[in-house]
Amino acid sequence: MVRALFDGPVSKYAGDALYTVLIYTLVVLILPRVSPWVAAVLAAGASWAIEFAQLEEIPAVLRPLLGSTFNPPDLFWYAVGAAAAWAAHTLWLRRAG
Repeated sequence: MVRALFDGPVSKYAGDALYTVLIYTLVVLILPRVSPWVAAVLAAGASWAIEFAQLEEIPAVLRPLLGSTFNPPDLFWYAVGAAAAWAAHTLWLRRAG
């Protein structure tokens, strides 16, 4: 959706942040009682691990999911995504409780 609305670095880096939000969501679905802070650390850590794995050869079948080129600015945007998911989750828990 972002790539349909925006062009250039906005869509690329928004995609990086949203990738981490997806991982955050999966963490919360798998571990429903996880604290927002732990979910954010796990999501950012997984995103960073995948990014650093790109320093080595990624099998062709996994490249559409994991990417193939290490890009240092992506690390920052993964942290932005984790922080955004943490903030939304924390706000939701405060309003629900």
